[in-house]
Amino acid sequence: MKDLISGLNKVFDSRIRLGIMSILMVNDSYDFNSLKESLNITDGNLASHLKALEDRGLIEVKKQFIGRKPNTSYNITTEGIQLFREHLNALEKLIRTH
Repeated sequence: MKDLISGLNKVFDSRIRLGIMSILMVNDSYDFNSLKESLNITDGNLASHLKALEDRGLIEVKKQFIGRKPNTSYNITTEGIQLFREHLNALEKLIRTH
């Protein structure tokens, strides 16, 4: 029997990272507060997951000021799109197998 979970990417095991990547796949960019609201998590929790994705080169960070307020937004990289699609395909294959 072949390994049914070998195509799954461990970086997306977390439901929060899965949520972040899902949001970024369908939006050009998304800001920190909107991600926090959408996922209903704390600042620190979100920041740690974003940092992990950024360190792996899966997302990019853009810091700017809107008026006088700082704004941090995120977008998915080409590599992030590719790896996340592979992960989703592996999940779909797993579901279809059983």
